Amino acid sequence: MDKTKRYLANFFVNVPILFLSLTCIFPVVWLLYSSVKTDAEFNISPVNLPGKIHLDNYVKAFSRANFGTFAFNSLFNSIISLLLVLVISFILGYLLSRYRFRGRNIVYGVLMAAMMVPIYALIVPIFIQEKKLGLLNNYFSLIPIYVAMELPTSVFLIDSYIKGISVDLEDAASIDGASLPRTMFTIIMPICRPILSTVVILTFMHVWNEFPFAQVLISKEELKTIPLGLTYFTSQYSTSYTLLLAALAMATIPVLIIYLFFYNKIMEGMMAGAVKG
Repeated sequence: MDKTKRYLANFFVNVPILFLSLTCIFPVVWLLYSSVKTDAEFNISPVNLPGKIHLDNYVKAFSRANFGTFAFNSLFNSIISLLLVLVISFILGYLLSRYRFRGRNIVYGVLMAAMMVPIYALIVPIFIQEKKLGLLNNYFSLIPIYVAMELPTSVFLIDSYIKGISVDLEDAASIDGASLPRTMFTIIMPICRPILSTVVILTFMHVWNEFPFAQVLISKEELKTIPLGLTYFTSQYSTSYTLLLAALAMATIPVLIIYLFFYNKIMEGMMAGAVKG
């Protein structure tokens, strides 16, 4: 009887989890197989599997939207923003978690206020400031905005993670004569790889998919990003859904690769947090 109750309990717990997992996986699977259908097949039934795989949708989508240039611009913005966010947030998170200094609460307050202010409410003021500074329509128009967007959350994540690391490691390093930078980057940073992986995924995903600021601050064709390029497949009177889905698939694949690459580190971070708790 106890075994039966245990099986029933596992069934009622696992079935909803399985269902929720499928609802997360199916949109990606649907996107991939729908992107190789013809427009006629898609119009008949958006859900059915394709009768034949049409990879030319990817070729047409790549050429129509100048996808190579847009992908380079998105990758450039994502990598530069990611590197800056990682370095700044790690240094700031370490200092906030380990040291008590004058103005520390002010820094916390500024970061908290930055998280509470709706970032897209600042589009007009940021546009005006960048126009005055001559920063519109160049390769660095978006990077300061993206770094400012991602920095508060990243700092708080790293700060809370480092607080769970014993200070004995740093004390031992200090006794051995290690400087502060060496202690930070050769001892503490490797331990923080799980939470840094989380920062990598969140930052890359947000920057790669960001649309409103790119739409407002970038008007030159050669500087546009992938989210802007996706608008090339829609018009006032018609939309080529299969080409749009092919472009969406190409835009989604890099994010999936980044997620799969850092997935294990995120799990390690979650387990480490559970053990520390």
